[in-house]
Amino acid sequence: MKKLKYILVFLFVSAFAKAQQLQSYIKEAEANNPEIQAFELRYNIAEEKVNEANWIPNTEVSAGYFVSEPETRVGAQRARIGVKQMLPWFGTITARENYATAMADAEYVDITIAKRKLALSVAQSYYSLYSIRAKQAVLDENIQLLQTYEQLALTSVEVGKASAVDVLRLQIRQNELQQQKEVLEEEFTAEQTAFNNLLNRESMMTVDVVPEMEIPQEDPFYDNEALALNPELLKYDKLYESVAQSELLNQRESLPMIGFGVDYLPVTERSDVNFSDNGKDVLMPMVSISIPIFNSRYKSISKQNELRQQEIETQREQRLNVLESAFAKAQSQRNQARIAYYTQERNLKQAQDAEEILVKNYETGTIDFNDVLDIQELQLKFQMNQIESVQMYYVQSAIINYLIN
Repeated sequence: MKKLKYILVFLFVSAFAKAQQLQSYIKEAEANNPEIQAFELRYNIAEEKVNEANWIPNTEVSAGYFVSEPETRVGAQRARIGVKQMLPWFGTITARENYATAMADAEYVDITIAKRKLALSVAQSYYSLYSIRAKQAVLDENIQLLQTYEQLALTSVEVGKASAVDVLRLQIRQNELQQQKEVLEEEFTAEQTAFNNLLNRESMMTVDVVPEMEIPQEDPFYDNEALALNPELLKYDKLYESVAQSELLNQRESLPMIGFGVDYLPVTERSDVNFSDNGKDVLMPMVSISIPIFNSRYKSISKQNELRQQEIETQREQRLNVLESAFAKAQSQRNQARIAYYTQERNLKQAQDAEEILVKNYETGTIDFNDVLDIQELQLKFQMNQIESVQMYYVQSAIINYLIN
């Protein structure tokens, strides 16, 4: 029982270390990836548009000089200077700010989506690196095993129980495995470059991957309702809200605008008469109103907003269908990986039993090295398939995590 307890603790610590290592890479990618930085800048621009929305029309200043001065009772008017300010209807600026805020919220969801996609790409690349390193380790084990068999074959040749052809076959098989290992090293270099580019760092920086990963005994249960919180769907909710705010702004802009102003007219004194208001300048406050009588533009915008909301609803429904399909596929492939993993585990155990029988036959002098090569090839196949099953399991788990968490 104590031994089992230690094994369980070891597996838990290993899984925790793997998660922590991968999470640190994801955080580094989120901090350094230029695509994320570009999305954040777009969000900053959208936020600044909230400040831009707080504006009123330009103040109008006018001035004129009378070429032919009109005579009035108090004197001749020489010039006219006016100042006027138009103001939007009450609540228009607030509606404009609310619309800009809604658009900024939609941009922020884009950042969340981009970070999720980046985390998924980092995880997928990380699991590919693990798979390559794990396959290389398996190849090393099999090469060492073949070297052991080669020594047995040489001994058998000396006593006349095997031919030199058996030795050559074992050597050829070692060469083939060495070739596979070197090819995998090239694949690792290319994948490592892609991984480092996701983190926006030097392409040849070393990436540390865990040496071993196992499939857990049970998986958490998720249903389609968890998809409702996926940012790709929240994006459509934010867009729908922005259109609603756009319509509120359109309704405010269709209301009249109010203007306030004042005109100043300097007057020349009359020399032929003398009274109290002689030469008194004129100061005339004014109020004006701008009425959108021909408002077909605003009606058209309202219709466009209505259609846009319907479009967003259909797009959201279509995206939900795509996500549900991807979720079902990921769950299915993860289950398939689990089935394949345990099948290969049973096959590998049986192949190892066959190997033990062959080794015992060697002690009696009846070993067949063709059978040795066949069993070794089967063992390698099962080990490689098992590694691919582990990779597939965790890649699909990463996809599920992207879809529902």
